[in-house]
Amino acid sequence: MARQPYVFRSVEVPDGVKVDISGSRVVVRGPLGSLERDFGNLPIIIRLGDGSVIIESYMAGREERAVVGTVAGHIRNMILGVTRGWRYKLKIVFSHFPMNVKVQGNQLVIENFMGRRSKIVLEIPKGIKVSATKDDVVVEGIDRELVSQFAARIEEATTLRGEERISPHGREGGPGVLDGIYVYAVEHMK
Repeated sequence: MARQPYVFRSVEVPDGVKVDISGSRVVVRGPLGSLERDFGNLPIIIRLGDGSVIIESYMAGREERAVVGTVAGHIRNMILGVTRGWRYKLKIVFSHFPMNVKVQGNQLVIENFMGRRSKIVLEIPKGIKVSATKDDVVVEGIDRELVSQFAARIEEATTLRGEERISPHGREGGPGVLDGIYVYAVEHMK
């Protein structure tokens, strides 16, 4: 496909949110806090419009058009984060060995996963709030990338692979063991 002379996306800025743009650095401030991101070395121009952020590129090929849409999505997620926040809910699933999940200081500790004596310890990044109950783990924060990455780390830490993924009752095939912690809902805090 030929290059397009001008490609742009516009992201609306709601009331109560302040956006500052300095070169390729975007700072979004809202009622829940502020987020900062540098979109350096990308073939785009980011500027403030009339109540919106405009992301544009000139003589854009396929990659430049994709970058414009991606940056618009990142800025939209930043605005939603400082206004409504992000919450990821994870379900604790076990069949035989009861798994214990608890928050100790700035660590999430998973005990008795598949009957193991060793604990799985994950450091909780700054800017994230984690709570654990008997059945659920809830990860909250304003930075969607940080919240979703930590939820993925929890899920990945309790994923069985290869020979560990035995089928129940010792037979070949079947669904395998489904014990673990899985993301089941993504929602806003407000």
